[in-house]
Amino acid sequence: MLFRIDPTADTPIFTQIADNVRGEAAAGRLSSGQRLPSAREVAGSLGVNVHTVLHAYQDLRDEGLVELRRGRGAVVTDAADTLASMHDDIRKLAAKAANAGLPPQTVAALIQEALREHN
Repeated sequence: MLFRIDPTADTPIFTQIADNVRGEAAAGRLSSGQRLPSAREVAGSLGVNVHTVLHAYQDLRDEGLVELRRGRGAVVTDAADTLASMHDDIRKLAAKAANAGLPPQTVAALIQEALREHN
């Protein structure tokens, strides 16, 4: 798994790391049972403090996307499969909208409106 962060962004580094994991799960590149790289490995590759990575992993644990297991590290849960299936639904919606000739801005506005109804 490749983590990308932007140290100049306003978004905290731990949030960017967690967003990377969520994005990989939603894209189907992470599935349940997979292990994330150790916090030490990620910290070393990104040049950040290990506690920053642990903060991201703990946030992911709190939302149920990973389990933190002593001696095994961070393991992706079944919640990743739900995110991946949503990605498939989005791809089908995008294809359907393209076939109907809807511009991307209209599709985005419809999705935002639907999301507001659920929040």
